[in-house]
Amino acid sequence: MKDLGRYSLAMAVCLSALAGYVDAIGFLQLGGYFVSFMSGNSTRLVVSYIDADKPHLILIAAIIVFFVLGALLGTLLNHSLKSNNQFFLLTFVSGLLFAAAAFSECGFDYIAVVLMTMAMGAENITFQRDGDIAIGLTYMTGTLVKLGQHIAFAFLGRDQFGWVPYLLLWAGLISGGAAGVVSFKLIALHSLWIAALWAGLIALLFTPRILSENERQK
Repeated sequence: MKDLGRYSLAMAVCLSALAGYVDAIGFLQLGGYFVSFMSGNSTRLVVSYIDADKPHLILIAAIIVFFVLGALLGTLLNHSLKSNNQFFLLTFVSGLLFAAAAFSECGFDYIAVVLMTMAMGAENITFQRDGDIAIGLTYMTGTLVKLGQHIAFAFLGRDQFGWVPYLLLWAGLISGGAAGVVSFKLIALHSLWIAALWAGLIALLFTPRILSENERQK
């Protein structure tokens, strides 16, 4: 995180907010299941299996599979592009969310949920380093651990402000989640149009600046 330029950090926070927004919508639509937080879903998968709750077991397993599929497709797209990978990847995410909104308008809410889940899986591919995920955008466990570590480092006199990016990333998720709750209560799954536009705007506004920023750092 400390190696990120300011535009990369700003985009990461905005994408974390998008993840919180979409996850809150999915959570409310599904009655307590997540479309981006797979640790929570994995725990609920085990509980459903032990309780022999077959309908919920199938639902959670499907969500996890489609999240992985989104990450798979995002990775293949990312590796097929020679330049400006983030722009096209986020355009793909935006397209999935637009499709989710369109299917919801036609009454196909479960297809909308599938596409939301795939979009969240693909979004996590946005920041890669040497083929590995550099920043987890839809899950905060690692981020909060690093927040605690860097606060400790600040107390020890090392890297006084190294904790700030992790706090911003977490705050982005929380604020996006709050916006998702309010939006869902007002307009239900029509909220997905906002998510789709949000992803598209992030791609348009940030990726050209990040390319310029990276060129200057070389």
